Amino acid sequence: MQLGLMVVNAFLRTTKFDDIYQTLRGAAQKVGMELEVRTNAELCATVDTPAFDPAPYDFVLFWDKDVQLATQLMQRGMRVFNHPRAILACDDKALTYLTLKRYGIPMPRTILAPKTFSTVGYGDLAFVDEAAQALGYPVVLKECFGSFGQQVYLFHDPQALREKVRALGATPLLFQELIRESYGRDARINVVGGRVVAAMLRHSTGGDFRSNLTLGGSMAPYVPTREEEALALRATELLGLDFAGVDILFGKRGPLLCEVNSNAHFKTTFQCTGVDMAVEILRYIGQRING
Repeated sequence: MQLGLMVVNAFLRTTKFDDIYQTLRGAAQKVGMELEVRTNAELCATVDTPAFDPAPYDFVLFWDKDVQLATQLMQRGMRVFNHPRAILACDDKALTYLTLKRYGIPMPRTILAPKTFSTVGYGDLAFVDEAAQALGYPVVLKECFGSFGQQVYLFHDPQALREKVRALGATPLLFQELIRESYGRDARINVVGGRVVAAMLRHSTGGDFRSNLTLGGSMAPYVPTREEEALALRATELLGLDFAGVDILFGKRGPLLCEVNSNAHFKTTFQCTGVDMAVEILRYIGQRING
């Protein structure tokens, strides 16, 4: 029986996350594997010492964003899924944009906010007005690190936008154009091992421009177009992902890539489509290990 080390975050122990961890352990058993769960806090002091022995493990399922630890595990000779560089490129929305735009991946027009520091903040907000003018109101403001749509904002007037940027201080930010045709709806396309295994249409139910189910959106099974499927597959390939949830917007001239999630939550995908993403992921890892 193949043994995997599943790394989770020590400080994200809500019911939502614990359910994911238990689902993955159950999926491992279904495909003839076993997962040993360790937290990043448990591993940090020993990962680079003889006290940690990587030999018993066939692979690492890295269900966290602690890319420094993932890199340390790779340096110990372990096979890590997803690769830490891929996790980092997805976790940082600015890095996702920069990685994909050089290959011509269609995305909303994006402007990255200039870097500042926590002890300094932004003294001059002229760049905010310039970015909003270039993109047009209403304008989307995103924190570069965030999940479940909770760090994404829409602004219709300059004053509110400037106040939010000032309040966020040194938080890395980007500005994006609003894709009006996709207001409140998108497609989540789940990719495993270079193939689309499930997709669903997400739609906000309260007039929110964000479609995230965590914010109260609805969902329905979805069959992506060839163009949408090709976009999801190409993005995951370029980012070096073994598995991911890809969010696609419906643009006037075709699909646009919104975000890529290296550790996409899949409970709602199962409820909507009947596809067990945990089994798909573990089965794929088993195939990779077996050559």
